[in-house]
Amino acid sequence: MVMGLHHTESIPCVRRHIHRMCRGLKIRWRKAMTTLEEVCGPAEIYDVQFVPALFAQWGPVVAGEAGVQNGDRVLDVACGTGALTLAAAEIAGPSGSVVGLDANPEMLAVARRKPVQIEWLEGTAEALPLPNNSFDAVVSQFGLMFFEDKPKALAEMMRVLRPGGRLAVAVCDAVENSPGYGAFALLLDRLFGKGVGGAFRAPFYLGDAGRLHEICNEAGIADAEVVQRNGMVRFKSIDALVSTERACVWTLGGVLTNEQFEQLLKESETALKPFVIDGGTIEFDMPSLIIKARKS
Repeated sequence: MVMGLHHTESIPCVRRHIHRMCRGLKIRWRKAMTTLEEVCGPAEIYDVQFVPALFAQWGPVVAGEAGVQNGDRVLDVACGTGALTLAAAEIAGPSGSVVGLDANPEMLAVARRKPVQIEWLEGTAEALPLPNNSFDAVVSQFGLMFFEDKPKALAEMMRVLRPGGRLAVAVCDAVENSPGYGAFALLLDRLFGKGVGGAFRAPFYLGDAGRLHEICNEAGIADAEVVQRNGMVRFKSIDALVSTERACVWTLGGVLTNEQFEQLLKESETALKPFVIDGGTIEFDMPSLIIKARKS
């Protein structure tokens, strides 16, 4: 029995009622996403949605791989809204100092609202506006794959390290090693074509240790080490995962229409069902590869 209907109502009436309910749910979902986009810019959406689900967990991991310790002076390159920067600042403590650098002023505007003693700078990884030999550790997470000149960016990071300073740079491992996102990419291929699926896969294309070693060699870092570390993607629901992609124009929000997102949400309920755990939360592995090096 459908709540709100009397048992004497006809089957066609029931069907019309259910149709109206479903249509209303779709409209409310679409309005909620429109409202989120109107109230928040891409950087705010990134900070509120993507950071807790994906990126916050990696801050302590990458800082740990760089050997950040109390009293260190640390640089976070491509800091975004500060997930890794905040983790480094917590470890470095009041006797240390941390600089977060990003090329995107919107990201930095969100980062600067946070009540922490961090210096935020606008600049590019390929031309760091900082002096030689000035940091004990340089870190970066999930930015290298978007740099125009990757060897130059790594060389710049090494330049600003003090002798004996440590480097740790994280990138996404191959999408095939992240089963949930792998399934999502295949779904995008099937529904909207290889172009859309390929756009979604772009952040994962440096997930190859051999390729990372090649980039390090081009940067003059001959003794670099590449290690794999595992993390988890966690969203409150499949709807939350798809809605987050919908809300941010830097991801699929800049590619698909509202109608296509409604289709994607419907199909995702089946494609991503194997990754749903108790309470509807969706969870799956998302490993990273981390470049590690020390300046001689």
